[in-house]
Amino acid sequence: MKNFDLKFNSKAIHAGSKPCPATGAHIGPIYLTSTFVMENVEHAIRVSQGEEEGYSYGRYGNPTETELGEKMAVLENGEKGIATASGMAAITTTLMTFLKSGDHLIAGDVTYGCTYGFMRDILTKYGIEVTFVDTSDLEQIKGAIKPNTKVVYIETPCNPVLRLADIKGSAEIAHNNGASLIVDSTFATPYLQNPLDLGADVVVHSATKYLGGHGDIVGGIVVGSKETIAEIRDPHLKFFGGIISPNDAWLIIRGLKTLGLRMKTHCENAQLVAEYLEDHPMVEKVYYPGLPSHPQHELAKKQMRGFGGMMSFDVKGGFEGGKTVMNNVKLISLATSLGSIDSLIQHSPSMSHFTMSKEEREKVGIMDGQVRLSVGVEEAENIIADLDNALIEVKKVIG
Repeated sequence: MKNFDLKFNSKAIHAGSKPCPATGAHIGPIYLTSTFVMENVEHAIRVSQGEEEGYSYGRYGNPTETELGEKMAVLENGEKGIATASGMAAITTTLMTFLKSGDHLIAGDVTYGCTYGFMRDILTKYGIEVTFVDTSDLEQIKGAIKPNTKVVYIETPCNPVLRLADIKGSAEIAHNNGASLIVDSTFATPYLQNPLDLGADVVVHSATKYLGGHGDIVGGIVVGSKETIAEIRDPHLKFFGGIISPNDAWLIIRGLKTLGLRMKTHCENAQLVAEYLEDHPMVEKVYYPGLPSHPQHELAKKQMRGFGGMMSFDVKGGFEGGKTVMNNVKLISLATSLGSIDSLIQHSPSMSHFTMSKEEREKVGIMDGQVRLSVGVEEAENIIADLDNALIEVKKVIG
């Protein structure tokens, strides 16, 4: 049999997954146990002290989490992966692994609201200096570098205004100055981009979103080198306690097997919806990397394999206009999350990014009338019809 390279869907289905060694079950079991029985005292000492791979206690890891980490490492072209209890657990544990008091962090001035709040309110409380810049501009990253800069953190595409950061350029700046690059690739998923291939040291995901894909779990993923993941796991994740539950890990494994199929439809639908919205008289601006009008459209074509299922758009009439859209959609659900098989809509200023002040939001382009749309895998014509009916109501309200 000739050797061949597995393509994305094949890797998503087979990587890390094996039949149950005890029963031969085609789909691996969920290891619902808090503790593991050791062979003898010597074995217990070796495993507990990290001299031998194995399992001792559920907070340190379990076989279901291992399978998920291995699968994600293959999909991201990394050496090792680890799964956490939430996307924020992945982000915060990773940052606390890389940073200590006296260090400096450079981060995007528009990121997921809880990420921004953690950096602004928590990291600074522990003596870590944080500088927020527009990471779509490499010169701003370069200009923010200090002798004590240890991490450059980018989210690309970013939440909710879909700005992109040049991953390769950001990595070069970080590495030339002795810092590491961490990339939140939640919006893109490994189906659309692989930050590690472009020079990033670590990639993080909220697996709650596209990786799980069905709106029924909460989880996070970190992928990087063996050494980095080992340090994140022990002592940091071990002490912080943010390991994923076996049940959620199993559901994400199942979700990953259809990630490529789902993302293909998400991308196709989103392109059609974005083009429709850009031409609508009740819409002031559409933020979607697949539109030629997007300021980083060429970068998106260069470092991504598609443009994703996420977009935001500014509705005429400010908050009243946006509220009217959200209150009048029928097929699309009003919900704070994203990346599910069904379409979801939210008001970013008052929901996902409420921790930012009005001045902070407007500075980065999160306007009062802005709504974020996670385009699902329903028929695109149905999604567009739902938006069209809602936008008709906007015209009635604002005239």
